Amino acid sequence: MELIAYLRTGWAPLIRPAPATRPWMDATPESFAYRCLPLNIANAHGWEVLTPCGFEAIWNGGGDPGAVTVTVDPGSPPNSHPVSLFGQGVITFHMEAIFRTPPGWNLWAGGSPNRQKDGIAPLTGIIETDWSPFTFTMNWRFTRTGCPVRFEVGEPVAFLFPVQRGALERFTPTFAPMDADPGTARRFDAWSAARDAFQERMRRTPPNVRSQRWQKHYYRGVTVDGEALVDDHQSKLRLKPFDRTAAPHLPQAPSDDSHLPAPAPLTQTSPDAEIAALRLALAKREWLLEMIERQRDLAPGTTQIERRLNLRPEEFLERYYAPGRPVILTGEMDNWPALSRWTPDYLKHAVGSASIEYQGGRSTNPRFEMEKDAHRRTGPFDAFIESIRQPGNDSYMTAYNAKANRAALAPLARDVGVLDKYLTGDEADRTGMLWIGPAGTKTSLHHDLTNNFIAQLVGRKQIKVAPASEVGRLYNHAHVFSEIADLDDPTLDVARFPKLAGMRLYDVVLQPGEIIFLPAAWWHEVKALDFSVTATYTNFRWRNDAYATYPQG
Repeated sequence: MELIAYLRTGWAPLIRPAPATRPWMDATPESFAYRCLPLNIANAHGWEVLTPCGFEAIWNGGGDPGAVTVTVDPGSPPNSHPVSLFGQGVITFHMEAIFRTPPGWNLWAGGSPNRQKDGIAPLTGIIETDWSPFTFTMNWRFTRTGCPVRFEVGEPVAFLFPVQRGALERFTPTFAPMDADPGTARRFDAWSAARDAFQERMRRTPPNVRSQRWQKHYYRGVTVDGEALVDDHQSKLRLKPFDRTAAPHLPQAPSDDSHLPAPAPLTQTSPDAEIAALRLALAKREWLLEMIERQRDLAPGTTQIERRLNLRPEEFLERYYAPGRPVILTGEMDNWPALSRWTPDYLKHAVGSASIEYQGGRSTNPRFEMEKDAHRRTGPFDAFIESIRQPGNDSYMTAYNAKANRAALAPLARDVGVLDKYLTGDEADRTGMLWIGPAGTKTSLHHDLTNNFIAQLVGRKQIKVAPASEVGRLYNHAHVFSEIADLDDPTLDVARFPKLAGMRLYDVVLQPGEIIFLPAAWWHEVKALDFSVTATYTNFRWRNDAYATYPQG
């Protein structure tokens, strides 16, 4: 019989025969988990589909698709990313194949047996793959809110094996007394007595030889008397890999889990002790961060956001970039035509009716920043400009839309210069990631995972900035966001957020022609005071990969 995976151009699934091994079983003392043959057989009872990209996902508890945030590792294949399609805390993997089984056989699709994932669980489906011309999806549902879940490259996300359609319905389940089958009753009694005797012997005189510490009757497929009752007992499955002759270009899936991180060792501490240890560790962290800020308070120059004219790159690196201190640069964009040209009318005519992506419908959703995908809109650029002539927070082109808008906004590149004192990049990077919106647009309180330049080209922006060390006061409830979206919200219940008291906060108004350097992990919220155009840059000449080590759990 054949199990065929039909591939379209560009499809490159990573599929392997499931190994009998599991990292957590390897980590058990003397690998004792492998003594359980039913576990071993179940582990290898199908084929595993692996994810070609590493990513982190988190669910904020909402029922809409935007309630799940998926952050994919840089450089991941673009068509391999998991997505949030269905809501209800579900993430979806698309299976890049049309699977075909023999007539009358379905395909069981679910999670790999005996693989656990904290905070998320696989959903299971059975598909009639003997006729279906449709792809199917593999779905996982979060079991906890606010719990980041990490999948590594090459980690199994689906487990497949054929099942015969209608076979279950042909069974007639029945209860019967043990005496109805004297042979089974006799063999059970013999096994029970032998097991009791074995356990008593283990208690009194534990053997030094590992192989003598467990009974092997089931593993060998015999009764305690050494009688084999079936001829086809299996102690190992040997599934064939998918034949690659017709698809030699496909990447080779790893045959086992040796490329995955080792499982965390099991601990014997009680839940209460673990919670107490976590609380102590958190208190120590908060003490350390507060002590660092109190030390900085001793030198007034280190507790202000300075404005610097014509700052040399060497001094920028040593005084601001490397120590992680904000600074406002002035004079760097004085000769850029954009500062004087970019009125709404100029922008409208420079780009014309080219289709662009922006964020829309934000004013009706207080979680507009966390649920950005739900607010994606497209339309002609000139119509977008007309729609943002009046103040508000409904429509805003942001950095989240930058990749989709690069071609459409290319005509604006002639009006900006380069910041090669501090940045790298080619002509395509000149405009950075543009933010265009009316007075009143907001960016909720958050921190970034990279160092950023925020370059103000048109209008003014008010930026409230808090040091990274204030994370303990800012109620970081999900990913990089604060439970407090707006520090100026007149309805903010300060009694609910008592840790805000005493927080260090800088209030900056960024003028046209100024650039603020915000180090990674510094908290900020942004409000446009006028019609505003801003460019953000992350392509610094120096290392800028803090996102790579951001905690995933």
